[in-house]
Amino acid sequence: MEIITSRKNPVVARFRLLAGERNARREAGLLLGQGHKLLEEALAAGRKPAEILYCGESPAAPTETRLYAAAPELLAWVSPMKSAPELLFTLPIPPEPDALKGRILLAEDMQDPGNVGTLIRTAAAFGFDGVLLSGACADPWGPKAVRASMGGVFRLGIRERTDPAEAMKELAAAGLPVYAAALAVPSERAGRLRFPPAFALAIGNEGHGLRPETISAAEKLVRIPMAPGAESLNAAAAAAVLMWEAFREMENDV
Repeated sequence: MEIITSRKNPVVARFRLLAGERNARREAGLLLGQGHKLLEEALAAGRKPAEILYCGESPAAPTETRLYAAAPELLAWVSPMKSAPELLFTLPIPPEPDALKGRILLAEDMQDPGNVGTLIRTAAAFGFDGVLLSGACADPWGPKAVRASMGGVFRLGIRERTDPAEAMKELAAAGLPVYAAALAVPSERAGRLRFPPAFALAIGNEGHGLRPETISAAEKLVRIPMAPGAESLNAAAAAAVLMWEAFREMENDV
């Protein structure tokens, strides 16, 4: 078995490009994943990797997947993560869902890829049907977001809209009312209002929250009660609390 040792190898160069450039991922229609656990999640969701770059024992993969053994230092050079991987893989980016339906998480201007991945992971855990990324969001198909999603990107329908107004129009056309997380005075307390069977939960930027026009267009504003003097929760934590509340209502019909 031949082991790749050169950074100039075209396979290594291709993986490195996908790891670092959003445009390259879009042009190729491929994402880059890292690690055996994430590969297992992809396979369990019926997603077939195109190529696998690995060191050590050859991984189990579909027969059509191309396998390449490489020196460990090459995988560390390709990976954007701090921890050196034993396995990297490319996989076709799943297509956008045909329609918005059910419970949707609307994430607006979410610029941290780890937060984007965590939001997707949490939405999958609490029974949401899809994620709509609006405005200037980090790439959900980037390696850090994919890893943080823990397979959520393979199970949920994900849409991206750079224009928040367009995102809101699509939600309105789908008949999905927007419940926006906000600290404004007229907001209702989570745990007291009821979430409808189908709706969009809007979560804003890590530092600035939702855009004013998004808040104005929302059907309801919802806030999370906290102890006096406490700092507001970060975006991922606030989304988790509100999605859990919606899930609890649905499960218990309270």
